[in-house]
Amino acid sequence: MAHDSLRIVHCLRAPVGGLFRHVRDLAREQARLGLDVGIVVDQTSSDALTEARLAEIEPSLSLGILALPMSREIGVSDWRAIRRIRRHALAVQADVIHGHGAKGGAFARLAAASLLRCSRHVVAAYTPHGGSLHFHPSTLKGRVYMAIERRLARLTHGIIFESAYAARIFADHVGTPHCPARVIPNGLAPPDFERLAPAADAADVLFIGELRHLKGVDVLLEALARVPGARAVIVGAGPDGARFEAEAARLALTDRVLFKGAMPAREAFTLGRILVMPSRLESFPYIALEAAAAGIPLIATSVGGVPEIVAGTDTSLVPPGDAAALAAAIVEAMARPELAAARASRLRSMVESRFTVGQMAEAVVALYAAAFRLPIGGAPRPLPRPT
Repeated sequence: MAHDSLRIVHCLRAPVGGLFRHVRDLAREQARLGLDVGIVVDQTSSDALTEARLAEIEPSLSLGILALPMSREIGVSDWRAIRRIRRHALAVQADVIHGHGAKGGAFARLAAASLLRCSRHVVAAYTPHGGSLHFHPSTLKGRVYMAIERRLARLTHGIIFESAYAARIFADHVGTPHCPARVIPNGLAPPDFERLAPAADAADVLFIGELRHLKGVDVLLEALARVPGARAVIVGAGPDGARFEAEAARLALTDRVLFKGAMPAREAFTLGRILVMPSRLESFPYIALEAAAAGIPLIATSVGGVPEIVAGTDTSLVPPGDAAALAAAIVEAMARPELAAARASRLRSMVESRFTVGQMAEAVVALYAAAFRLPIGGAPRPLPRPT
């Protein structure tokens, strides 16, 4: 199978957040390389911003966009979705079904396995993007998800980890892959490296992300309560948004914290002077890459693949869940803006040399090619159960 003749269908559930940003950029770059590309997404979880982004990329997708219901939780409706994905992949003559996240990864691999049983050789690629790997195997939900991951691993022909951290977690919790596997970091496009300056009335602190417990907005609010006078803008939406607004009121921060809702990251970057990412868990967050590329000072927690983003620079990280340490970092950045800007400039140079969308797309296509060199059905050997 020649690289320039591949027909690729990317499958993901929620077309929001960093996972969607990754799929959108990867699909666009693969199309620019001359490949035929399409996307399958959930039709029930998008918003106006997502619809606009899908409409923007659709002209690049020769295999189109299929939107169908995909529930967040496991249920009987999953089988209907898998059948529809299988029919779609067959109709567009897909060579690769690339699943992203826990649900997209499951759907892609089960649909590909069904086609394989019908003697159509379709490569099943998988990028976890955190997903089920965020659940610790000591919990009931974690045990269930890890058991599912082990079974699905037998149907997988190639695995892409966006960070060395994700690869380690997969090996520890699921097992060592018995198919081609690569660490391929997320990458940015040239426009992402255009520097942005804060607006004249910008707040001291900016948060951009999904409003849920995992992202640590409550820790940021507690930290802000320790920094008198500091103003913050929180950009995003999510299931815990109302709880975070109530917490801001409880901490008497209503006059200092503005909740703006969801908006494009580069548009939001001008609203603050320091981007704070207080996450409890991450895989390889785009928002940290995007802020670094725009030259914005970054304060982030030492979680997931974040240390891999700042490696080789003097941008330091704070422990997750530590409001006091986060407050101290904010105070320092506010008190010494020239030092914060110089660190941001050095981080930008490092990110520009290591994390580009071109490098990412070329490496992913090479992984597909390695998977095609396997015998038909050659990848699905069971993984050893971690001890």
